[in-house]
Amino acid sequence: SSKIRNMEVQSADGVAVLEDCIGFSLTKTISKVEEKLKKGVLPDCRDDDIIPRVGNEMGAEAQIRLLKAKLRVMQEDLANVVFECRKKDDENQNLETRLKDTEEENSRLQRAISLQQSQTERYKMLSQEANKKSEGLQQEVTALEKVLQ
Repeated sequence: SSKIRNMEVQSADGVAVLEDCIGFSLTKTISKVEEKLKKGVLPDCRDDDIIPRVGNEMGAEAQIRLLKAKLRVMQEDLANVVFECRKKDDENQNLETRLKDTEEENSRLQRAISLQQSQTERYKMLSQEANKKSEGLQQEVTALEKVLQ
């Protein structure tokens, strides 16, 4: 996603062109196709829907316009996908930040719970000691009352 984020969409002759695509060069692809056409080696694309069957009856300029229009639409679709990827990447980063914050809060709360549990145990022990002392004093009071009577 970071590579997609760094791509820049530019406009050339009204056509969106995606710069810095990994390992893809439209110029090289076009050159290869042109070389094959010069050699007379045409790819077997009869079933390909890039140019419909009606397109075979079109002139070369009309076919070029049709292909440019299709290219423009595909580039717009690509730009939309890149935009969506960037948007999802931003959303992921926001969620990662929220997750980190939540984990830190959870850790802080766990420490607070642990501290409170240890305090509770200490107070229970103090309470038990106080109860024993109270019982001892109560027995002493009872014994002293008997002596006084």
